[in-house]
Amino acid sequence: MNSTAKIPAPVNEPILSYAPGTRERGELKQALKDLSGRQIEIPIVIGGREIRTGRTADAVMPHRHRHILAKVHQAGPEEVQGAIAAAREAWHDWSRRSLAERAAVFLKAADLLATRWRAMVNGATMLGQSKTAFQAEIDAACELIDFWRFNVHYADRIHADQPISPTGGGTWNALDYRGLEGFVYAITPFNFTSIGGNLPTAPAIMGCTVVWKPAATAVYSNYLVFRVLQEAGLPPGVVNFVPGPATLISERLLGDRHLGGIHFTGSTEVFQTLWKQVATNLTGYADYPRLVGETGGKDFIIAHASADVDALATGIVRGAFEYQGQKCSAASRAYVPDSLWSKLRERVLGMLANVRVGDPADFSNFMGAVIDRKAFDKIKQYIDRAKTDAKVKVLVGGDCDDREGYFVQPTVIQVDDPAYRTMSEEIFGPVLSLYVYPDSKWKDTLALVDRTSPYALTGGVFAQDRAALAEADTALRYAAGNFYMNDKPTGAVVGQQPFGGARASGTNDKAGSLLNLIRWTSARAVKENFVPPREPWYPYMVED
Repeated sequence: MNSTAKIPAPVNEPILSYAPGTRERGELKQALKDLSGRQIEIPIVIGGREIRTGRTADAVMPHRHRHILAKVHQAGPEEVQGAIAAAREAWHDWSRRSLAERAAVFLKAADLLATRWRAMVNGATMLGQSKTAFQAEIDAACELIDFWRFNVHYADRIHADQPISPTGGGTWNALDYRGLEGFVYAITPFNFTSIGGNLPTAPAIMGCTVVWKPAATAVYSNYLVFRVLQEAGLPPGVVNFVPGPATLISERLLGDRHLGGIHFTGSTEVFQTLWKQVATNLTGYADYPRLVGETGGKDFIIAHASADVDALATGIVRGAFEYQGQKCSAASRAYVPDSLWSKLRERVLGMLANVRVGDPADFSNFMGAVIDRKAFDKIKQYIDRAKTDAKVKVLVGGDCDDREGYFVQPTVIQVDDPAYRTMSEEIFGPVLSLYVYPDSKWKDTLALVDRTSPYALTGGVFAQDRAALAEADTALRYAAGNFYMNDKPTGAVVGQQPFGGARASGTNDKAGSLLNLIRWTSARAVKENFVPPREPWYPYMVED
């Protein structure tokens, strides 16, 4: 690729419908059949070399947890050290390549995912993470394709930002956007295949090399993403694929002098632990590591008395229960005025009565299973406690069944106390807690929303009254990094709604925007003087 080649302007990848009779529906069903019909072996990949340690963990279907999709080899101390060495070695060439050369790899990966790999990666996401066809399509296909195409565009914009060189001034100034000198540790979550693909590749686009630890419960789809990158021409060692025990891997990587940064999505508690470990090791690093994290959320919907009830009900059902409420952005608390409650309750409960929960390979299901036993037990404990608490009422759902898969029915809990634990604590499952407030307490309720949770990731307000929207916008300005008006608080689109939150929800570096890419470069200012001075004296020194 010519280093002066112009990077194409990106457009968002169209979402396929998977409606009956469509080509994509047939291809996806065939992929589901093929993938579920065989068990694969997933190696560690370091410096382009596949490593099989013999220490394996099972990747299973959450909705059929006795079905093993893959045996996943687990890294130990030797493999972690090997990954560091491979990343350091690859850095010498990769960090010196032009942006156009690096971009070509990810643009090709996007095209491969949009075509030949689409059904396979979507199918792996459905089977391994229990996503429906639509949820897999908007995540594993569209969002990841968008990340790769838009991120190279943002990198191009960063590189184009150059300092002034005075006309006729005899100097030429430039900013050299270097990849970080150390390796980046990418820690990716189970709930979005696209995040699995984005966290290691955003730094790589900027010239960094990476050690990628995928979530154990998403390693199946993540390995296919890694294979797409390999086919696209990603050089060995630029991204090293290292599944294994989180504590062991983190201790080794955070203890290395050449840690250049952490790109993280996961729980607030884990990110805070990583931050503390970095702080403890700070004097031993060659540079100050960049810490970029998107963590937890307790995302809200608040309705004004002027809200459209049908739109509000749809926003609640989709926002709270798509992908079993396992989105960082999922609505998990709602505030509804008493004047709307009777009608809204009827609409929401009516919709949920028609929600089917089961195997995502059955396209009539709206929800699948929660990700694993640990998540199932945590969610069930919250629900069981609510069932016996006189202060709350379980309006619908509450059933949990783990005999075949980790299934939790969509559950709505009405609370009398807006500070009740399910209104303030992150559950990360298909549980919505709802508080009905007096219409006259609109402004007080806005303040309540702002102070109830330590998080500030997403939130939505429903109102037809423009003054009410303006009041909510002002009162909740710092309550959410992604704020939605008359829409559910989920579904951020790359290039349209850059994603991230602050407070306990992370560093708000906005995945899907220039703001994230700029964290992975260390700029060098370069000045060339065409006509340097040849004597040290200044004009003021001349005597009158």
